[in-house]
Amino acid sequence: MSNSGLRVLVIDDEQAIRRFLRVALVAQGYKVFEAETGAAGLASAAADRPDVIVLDLGLPDLGGLEVIRQLREWTQTPIIVLSVRDSEEVKVEALNAGADDYLTKPFGISELLARIRVAIRHATHPLADPVLSIGDLRVDFTRRQVTVAGHDVLLTPTEYDLLKVLISQPGRVMTHRYLLNLVWGADHEDDAHLLHVNISNLRRKLEQDPARPRFIQTEPGVGYRLREEA
Repeated sequence: MSNSGLRVLVIDDEQAIRRFLRVALVAQGYKVFEAETGAAGLASAAADRPDVIVLDLGLPDLGGLEVIRQLREWTQTPIIVLSVRDSEEVKVEALNAGADDYLTKPFGISELLARIRVAIRHATHPLADPVLSIGDLRVDFTRRQVTVAGHDVLLTPTEYDLLKVLISQPGRVMTHRYLLNLVWGADHEDDAHLLHVNISNLRRKLEQDPARPRFIQTEPGVGYRLREEA
């Protein structure tokens, strides 16, 4: 995908961060908009219609979490959070509020660019292909068939549903609550043990070495993501 014409809104009160991101993003062909407050960011999101939003949580007026909540009232534009706050609780709260990803400052620009590409790709190419592949992992949604290196993998219905959610958005971190709600329902949102057991079972069936998984990556205290490449 060419970056030419794609719009990135950076909401951050640190001028140095905004300048750094502008230079890096413009060099990649993105058009960049800037806002130093939450209110200005919300206004820019409505007026400039960015393809992705890069958001700092520590804003001088509205908190970043409130900005996410207000954005999610009217747009599904991908939101990538940048923050010095690295606690698991804050990450989970941001993701549950509607953020698509989370990077802790200081961060590598290569990683941020990769996350931006993933977020835009998911937004512009929603799941339509009946077959998805990551490395030698292949999931055929029509046949409900899972193979690794050409060999069939037998999953329980719940394990299959969990894998389907993960592979539908590779590269995106999904919180424990999000996965539990989507696969098991709202009554199980707090049953983290149930999720851990099924993730462990998936790894045992999919991975050559479950202790060093190629596919399902743990985000400690937050959730899981399926790697885009394995």
